[in-house]
Amino acid sequence: MATVEQNSGEPAQEAEPAASPTATIAQLRAGSEIEGVFACTRKDRLTARSGSPYLAVELRDRSGAIQARAFREADFLAGQFERGDLVSVSGLVERFREELQVDLRSIRRAEAADPAAFLPRAYRDLDELDGFIEHLAREVYDADLRALLGAFLGDDEFRAELRRAPCTRSGHHAYLGGLLEHTVAVATLALEACVLHPRLNSDVLISAALLHDVGKLREFELGAEISLSEAGSLVGHVALGQQMIVERASRLDGFPDDKLHAVLHCVLAHHGADGLPGRRVRTAEALALQRLNALDASVKGALEHGLD
Repeated sequence: MATVEQNSGEPAQEAEPAASPTATIAQLRAGSEIEGVFACTRKDRLTARSGSPYLAVELRDRSGAIQARAFREADFLAGQFERGDLVSVSGLVERFREELQVDLRSIRRAEAADPAAFLPRAYRDLDELDGFIEHLAREVYDADLRALLGAFLGDDEFRAELRRAPCTRSGHHAYLGGLLEHTVAVATLALEACVLHPRLNSDVLISAALLHDVGKLREFELGAEISLSEAGSLVGHVALGQQMIVERASRLDGFPDDKLHAVLHCVLAHHGADGLPGRRVRTAEALALQRLNALDASVKGALEHGLD
């Protein structure tokens, strides 16, 4: 439990570690004792003017960030954790050059902490977004493609991962639940595009829109920050998504190659033609998905980060 002692001299109040609304970084004041779990988003071993080493870190939770320093046993403490870990800390909040910082007594990796308590998350209701996914999947009428979607959406583990996954590390939808939100947006745009352009194969386009970013479930790892997994770094989400779709389709008895290839062509092209053989987009559905994906990503990015 985190303990925060206010300057007023009132008795210390117990609260949940870091993620609790009564023990956030934003509520810390000079003189507060701090003890709890936080995300470590920076770690440096520096040298003071006296020539002695000290440890400088940044601690973060959903409410903000605070700098922390350890002037005693700096090398020992530095060996207890790495940048990007969730860390258990204790110390005293002080004011230094008009800024609050923590004088650390201890800091070590927190083994059992849940990253979800420290990372930003979607403002939209995830149950509502789940309902939209179900609705959009019902707009696919081809029996084979419905079965392919069912192989994903009927998997409780997949659905739980989708609700938790970010869409990017620091760009659009860079928060827990961001992938679900982006997927719903792109598939909704795909449905509307098929109304405006009835010659599009709506079953292929909507299926591809719902599956185009599934590789992001394997691309990222969650810790103090959203980071790339080894697979994400070496292969990337487009190729990972292709692998996942082929895996699920192979479990369906006699899934038609032509329909699998039509969906995969869209998925491989959704960031442009570089991922395609011959680097050519060959279907209107693939072109539509590329444009619709870019539309949602760019508009969401502008709303979140502004225009350059």
